[in-house]
Amino acid sequence: MPVETITPVLLALLSAALLKGVTGLGFSTLSLPILVLFMEPPAAIALVLLPSLYSNFAVMTPLGQLRTALSRFWPLYLASLPGLLAGFALLVSLDAAISRAALGGVLAVYALWSLVAPPLICPARLEAWLAAPVGFATGLISGLTGSQVMPVLAYMMALGIDKALLVPAINLSFTLSSLVMLALLGGAGLASVELLGVALLAIPLVALGIHLGGRLRRRLPETIYRRAVLLVLLVTGLSLLMPK
Repeated sequence: MPVETITPVLLALLSAALLKGVTGLGFSTLSLPILVLFMEPPAAIALVLLPSLYSNFAVMTPLGQLRTALSRFWPLYLASLPGLLAGFALLVSLDAAISRAALGGVLAVYALWSLVAPPLICPARLEAWLAAPVGFATGLISGLTGSQVMPVLAYMMALGIDKALLVPAINLSFTLSSLVMLALLGGAGLASVELLGVALLAIPLVALGIHLGGRLRRRLPETIYRRAVLLVLLVTGLSLLMPK
């Protein structure tokens, strides 16, 4: 990987970590829009997986409640596995332009939903019925685009669970997706040693970004930064939808 590519890639990962520390938004979702400008979507997804795994553990481990999240949401996590396989099959078979457009569509929908949609409320009686379809849809979108936030984040927020459980529960979903995608990309020869080396090199930068972001979150209004990031994601998503 040439230096002129490594430098913006590492800066993208550092920026995504900083923003995740401030806003709590998904690391992959924040970094992939920039990475796909410099490489094919499968390579970008492979590159972001190891730093994403680190960022997930960094934010969810201190809060605990992993066992509670797993016991409550295991049907959703299990249903995401066939979705990931189906999404990955589409990723490696479709043209890169289609994958970029799919990522752009997911980012635009997520940003618009976060910015303007009224709070969703899911009755308790529907939680068990919706777990499997939400899990499958999340896996499908994650496997195709690398973005892991929709629709699982909307579903969990609609359940009204507190942040102490929401953060580990959503990051368990992210972690499972990352591990499965890492195995699938490696098995298909798309996660090269070079890419994984750059990913490992980026982990200290990710740790620094999350630390600095956490400090900023305690000092500055989070809502302003969250809205700004969502607007950037919306513009980026719409730009990925436009043909080159």
